[in-house]
Formats: sequence, C-alpha cells, structure tokens
Amino acid sequence: MSLRFEIVVDVHDPVREATFWASALQYTAGPPPEGFDSWKDFWTRIGVPAGEFDSIVDTEGKGPRIWFHTVPESKTGKNRMHFDIGVSGGLGVPIAKRRERVEAEAERLVRIGATRLETLEEEGVEHYAVAMADPEGNEFDIN
Repeated sequence: MSLRFEIVVDVHDPVREATFWASALQYTAGPPPEGFDSWKDFWTRIGVPAGEFDSIVDTEGKGPRIWFHTVPESKTGKNRMHFDIGVSGGLGVPIAKRRERVEAEAERLVRIGATRLETLEEEGVEHYAVAMADPEGNEFDIN
C-alpha cells in the first residue's frame, strides 16, 4: 500500500490564502479532477457548496497538495503545526550568506502579504531564521 497525504489549512478566504501560499511555496493552482472542467463543477456534482475549498499543488509533483478550507471561526492561538520554508542552503553555506538568503525571502513574502514576526537568532548558534505569519495570521518560518 502506498501512503499519500495532503495538508488542509482552515481559513476565512481560501482564494487569498491559496494565492499567497502558491507564490510562497512556488506551487500552482490545483487542477480539477479528471472529467471536470472546473473545481466548481466538481464541488457542485458531489454536493459541496462552491467556494468552501481551494487548493495548490507542487509544480514538480513532489510535495503534497495543500487545501484551504473555509471555516467560520477565526484563528485564536498559536499554530500547533507550521511550515518551515528552507531557502538558506543549509549548513554547507556560510551563516552570513544564509542570513542574506533568509532576509531576501522574508522581504519577498512581506511584499505578497506576509507579516514578519521575529528574527530567530541566538549568539553562538549556527542557525538563522525569521518567524512570519500569512495573511490570516498562520505562523511559519523561513530558514
């Protein structure tokens, strides 16, 4: 048996969140299932109100599909799970270069709707990251 998983994020505005995360993760809009011209056609066929979901997929087909599901309640606390977006190149890259890469990505994400929360850096620790929030306040890290 092969295991497959998808990620679902509860949101108020699935289109806005899908648009943000597609750009953040270099994903693209998820195509509708085979035999359907659009997601609206699919959702209508199975009885789900259109607009309750949107999804994005990895352009290379390697990462999981990410769904954005409409819910009525607002986010009330810290995420129990979050995305880490790795852009630094890892330990084989000098810390100054990693910091530069992380900062450049954080700036790009702010331009498309993210909020910078804090810099994650500690004297004597060979790690640099930036904590951020997406347009609806869901936390994630750039490292």
